[in-house]
Amino acid sequence: QVQLVESGGGLAQAGGSLRLSCAASGRAFSIYAMGWFRQAPGKEREFVAAINWSGSSTYYADSVKGRFKISREHAKSTIYLQMNSLKPEDTATYYCAEDSRAYYGGTSYSKNDIHYWGTGTLVTVSS
Repeated sequence: QVQLVESGGGLAQAGGSLRLSCAASGRAFSIYAMGWFRQAPGKEREFVAAINWSGSSTYYADSVKGRFKISREHAKSTIYLQMNSLKPEDTATYYCAEDSRAYYGGTSYSKNDIHYWGTGTLVTVSS
């Protein structure tokens, strides 16, 4: 059983920054792609960013490209999401996710491919 525990959410002003962390435990972290999704009230959960199993490739939703950066630290079984230039529309609960495909080298990431989810951390951006 995999456990994903997010931290780092909170309140930020527009233009500010936050850094989310997600610590994974329970199986071979280093062979699975990891990602971040978010869900705003009344909306569907949407893809934000993903990083492949080795950390050599990253992928972003157009809405966060250039502002957010995903990274992973294998020694700590942890991924991060550095969020800069925050906007009120970034307000959502952010979920850490572990992909179901070992050693996946493709570029397609969706919630349908997720095997494990974290419980979420709330990010609120005030204008």
